[in-house]
Amino acid sequence: MKEEIRKKMQEAVLKIVPDLFHKKEMIPDFSVEYADDKFGDYSTNAAMILAKAIGEEPGEITEKIIKRIKRNEIIEKVEFAKPGFINFKIALPYWQKQIPKIISAGKNYGKSDLGKDLKVNIEFISANPTGPLTIGNARGGVIGDTMANIFAKTGWQVTREYYFNDAGGQIDILGHSILKDNEAQYRGDYIDELRQKIKTDDYKEAGRQAAQEIIGGIKETTESVGIKFDVWFAEGKDLREKGKIDEAIKWLRAKDLAYDKEGAVWFRSTKFGDDKDRVLIKSTGEPTYFASDAAYHRNKFEERKFDFAIDVWGADHYGDIARIKGFVKALGHENTFEVILHQFVRIIVEGKEVRMSKRTGQFVAVDDLLKEVGKDVYRFFMLNYDLNSHINFDLKLAKERSEKNPVFYIQYAHARINSILAKLKTQSSNVKTTTKNLELLDSPAEIGLIKQLIKLPELVLEIVDDYQVQKLPAYSIELARAFHNFYEECPILQAEENLKNARLKLVRATQIVLKNTLDLMGVSAPERM
Repeated sequence: MKEEIRKKMQEAVLKIVPDLFHKKEMIPDFSVEYADDKFGDYSTNAAMILAKAIGEEPGEITEKIIKRIKRNEIIEKVEFAKPGFINFKIALPYWQKQIPKIISAGKNYGKSDLGKDLKVNIEFISANPTGPLTIGNARGGVIGDTMANIFAKTGWQVTREYYFNDAGGQIDILGHSILKDNEAQYRGDYIDELRQKIKTDDYKEAGRQAAQEIIGGIKETTESVGIKFDVWFAEGKDLREKGKIDEAIKWLRAKDLAYDKEGAVWFRSTKFGDDKDRVLIKSTGEPTYFASDAAYHRNKFEERKFDFAIDVWGADHYGDIARIKGFVKALGHENTFEVILHQFVRIIVEGKEVRMSKRTGQFVAVDDLLKEVGKDVYRFFMLNYDLNSHINFDLKLAKERSEKNPVFYIQYAHARINSILAKLKTQSSNVKTTTKNLELLDSPAEIGLIKQLIKLPELVLEIVDDYQVQKLPAYSIELARAFHNFYEECPILQAEENLKNARLKLVRATQIVLKNTLDLMGVSAPERM
């Protein structure tokens, strides 16, 4: 519906000022948003944006636009609201007719072919195997996995990828830590446990073996979170041993984008907007992390031919964005690469930050938190914040089994739906997708619920565009609230037969949309609670 309104606005504008805007692509960008119920169903700021562009008053241009928008079986009313908004009221039959469409689509509701025949690589977590997975870097796991679900919903061929360092300085330090020599840095019970398994006295071999053990543990943890990676890409095995870093340096030299200085090799990153050039190969001959990252992203685009790539990083890597984006731009893929940053997580009990790990006392391990709250709560809480906001993970609330806990509140809506269907002895397959009796659905609670249901397809497309996955949990809460309100306001079992059947169809449609939304977040939809 948002696109339908946008289209009608563009058509109206082209008629008003054809000499200024010959094509719809020339019209200044404007928004179409959901309106407050007292103003209508949708609202746009197009008149204000256009008025500024052509030097007219918003009120004058608004009248011209409204006159050129035809009312039809979908758009019932178009009105002006100060200072220059145009509000749309959608006809009641439109809402009622959406129910059979949802039921007919089933698990495919919200799906589109936007990314048909296109490949996207989504790399996330990618923590070095120097210790168990912690909540400090694992928030990106839920963000990346949910992003992958969203892209898959829009037809993209998605590759979930974990990139890890199994060679170099950090792994050497890990080896020293296993041997507990003078260069040891990592400490904790997990180091003692690894030492019992690793018998070599060579620090490089100890580091290599320890990294493999830790990666094995990380794989188990990510599976516990509900994440299944398609590719585990190792820096040492997949880049260094295959000469990919050397190939990348050679390619940069051929493009005059790498040069020698002070015994090191440098990338001309200032040519691509960075504040200074960056070292690729140190004077010792050791490649920098940036050199490995450059070779890795060259592999994504040039060898594996991804059409788009997304890296999900913790906010502490903000300073690395300019250099890697500069390199990707040098590759010719400036508009097909994005870095998504997220802030970090603190565990809060009774208003105070606490440490939970039973093994180290030095960090909060994902495994420990999962034992406390379970996968569903973990995933939802990791998503339910703006990416730029730190998460204060309230452990008491997370363990609460009441409507105070948003996860319980949403899942209870799904369980309540299943209970209704069971009581009516109606199998989902028997709910017919006709419009018969649906005209009886006209109360505010019923129409309010339908309005929430049809938001899912638009929301999926929005997230593909802006990556704001926190919109999903927010939407699921609003959807559950609309259903609970409908349940309280609109009796089903006590209604007369025709109305009961119409409301049953609405219940079934709600079940589908709620389940699809939970699936996108990787949260289960229990049949009973």
